[in-house]
Amino acid sequence: MFDNLSDRLGGVFDRLKGRGALNEQDVRDAMREVRIALLEADVALPVARRFIDAVTKRAVGQEVLRSVTPGQQVVKIVNDELVEMLGGEDTPSFELEAKPPVVIMMVGLQGSGKTTTTAKLAKLIKEKHGRKAMMASLDVNRPAAQEQLAVLGEQVEVATLPIVAGQQPVDIARRAMDAAKLQAADVLLLDTAGRLHVDEALMAEMKAVANISAPKEVLLVVDSLTGQDAVNVAQSFSGEVPLTGVVLTRMDGDARGGAALSMRAVTGKPIKFAGTGEKLDAIESFDPKRVASRILGMGDVVSLVEKAAATIKEEEAEALAKRISKGQFDLNDLRTQLRQMQQMGGLGMLANMLPGMKKAKAALAASDTDDKVLVHMDAIIGSMTPKERGNPALMNAKRKKRVAAGSGTDVQTVNKLLKMHQEMSRAMKQIKKMGGLKGLGALFGKGGMPGMGGQAGGLPGLGGGSNGPTVDPDTLPPDLRDMLNKK
Repeated sequence: MFDNLSDRLGGVFDRLKGRGALNEQDVRDAMREVRIALLEADVALPVARRFIDAVTKRAVGQEVLRSVTPGQQVVKIVNDELVEMLGGEDTPSFELEAKPPVVIMMVGLQGSGKTTTTAKLAKLIKEKHGRKAMMASLDVNRPAAQEQLAVLGEQVEVATLPIVAGQQPVDIARRAMDAAKLQAADVLLLDTAGRLHVDEALMAEMKAVANISAPKEVLLVVDSLTGQDAVNVAQSFSGEVPLTGVVLTRMDGDARGGAALSMRAVTGKPIKFAGTGEKLDAIESFDPKRVASRILGMGDVVSLVEKAAATIKEEEAEALAKRISKGQFDLNDLRTQLRQMQQMGGLGMLANMLPGMKKAKAALAASDTDDKVLVHMDAIIGSMTPKERGNPALMNAKRKKRVAAGSGTDVQTVNKLLKMHQEMSRAMKQIKKMGGLKGLGALFGKGGMPGMGGQAGGLPGLGGGSNGPTVDPDTLPPDLRDMLNKK
C-alpha cells in the first residue's frame, strides 16, 4: 500500500534531513521532486498542485529554515498537509445511531467489489459495533449476484433476505425493510446493482431505492487500482446520489495510492473504509493521520496495537504472562508467539506498520523470506515430541537430524531456532529480575519506548508489554538491530 510513493518521498526527505541547514531553493527543489512523485502515483494534477503550493508556502518561512532541524520541520509540514488532503484530523464516523433499522446503501460500478464489501461491513458491524445486521441483494442484473451475497452471509453469520425470483430492486428494498423490522435488525445493508459504466438507468434505480429506504449511509465502493478512473466514477456518482462516504477496495495491491490521495479533494466525500485483502475481515476504517504516517514511513503503531488486540486471545496472553513472570519460556510458548505473528499478517505487515522499519522490510523482501521463516519455524517445532517442546535441552545431534528431516529443513535451521529460543528464554529471566512484567511496564511507562509515542507496555504478545515477551536485540537481523540502537 503506497509503496512506490513512500519510497520516493523517503528518498527526498532523507536527502533533505541530511543537509542540516536549508535555504529556500533547497525546499523548492525538494517540493519539485515531491510533485513528480505525486503525479507518478496517479494523484490528480490540481490536487498535487494545491498540495505543493500549501507545503511550500509553509516550508519556506524563516521559522522553519532557521530552526534547529529544518529537514524534520519540512517533513512535519508535509505530514500535516497529507492528513488534510486525505480528509483532515477527524476520522469519518460510521453513522449507526438512528431508529432501527439503520439503512446502509452500497452503490458502485460492477466489479468494484461491492458485494464482498457489503459482507465485510456486515461482519464488522456485528463483531465490532455489536449490532444485529441483515443484508439484501438488489442486483437482479448480474448472474448469481443474489446467491453470492447469500453464501457470504452464511460465512459471516449474518442473515440475508430470501431470494424471490423475478422481483425488481424497488420491491426487494420494500420487502427488505419489512423483514428487517420483523427480525429486529439494527442495521440493513442494501447491495444495489452495478453497471459497467454510469448510465441513466442505474442512477434512476438508485434514486428509487433511496426514496423507499431513506438510507442513513450511502457508500460508494470503488476499486483503488483504477486510480484516476476511480476518482472520475466518484465524481459521477456524487453528482447524482447523496453519497455520505467512499469505500476503497484492493488498497493492499495499490502501490501508487493516487485514488486515495485524490478522492477527498476532488469529490468532497470522506473515505470511510479501505479493503485490504480478500478475507472477510480484511477491511479497516480509513484514518487520514494513520495513512499519512504510513506514506511517510513513520509506521502505524496504533493500527498494529488494534490488530494485536483483535487477533491475540486474552487467555493465551494471560497464560503466557504468568509463565514469563516465573521465568519460564519453552518452545510451545515460542510457537504461540510465531502463530500470533502469522495471524497478524506476518513479518512484512509488522515491518510496514512499525516506525523506521523500511530497511528491515526491504531486507525481508530481498531475501525472499518473510512469512516462509514463520512457516518453517512452526514446522520444526511441530516435528518435535511434546517432551522436546517442553524441554529443549533434550535436543541432541540425533534428535536434531530427525526433526530436520520431519520438517523438511536442515540441522542448521533447527540450530538457529533453538538459539533464538535460548536468547528469548534468557530475556524472560532478565524480565523476572527486573520485577516481572509490571516492573518492565513501569520502566517503559516512565519515558515511553522510543518511536512508540510513549505507549507504556508496547504490543500485546509482541514484546515490551503486559501480555508478551521482549526479544533480545542480539537475536534481530543486523539492519534491524542497528536501527534500534540508533533510536
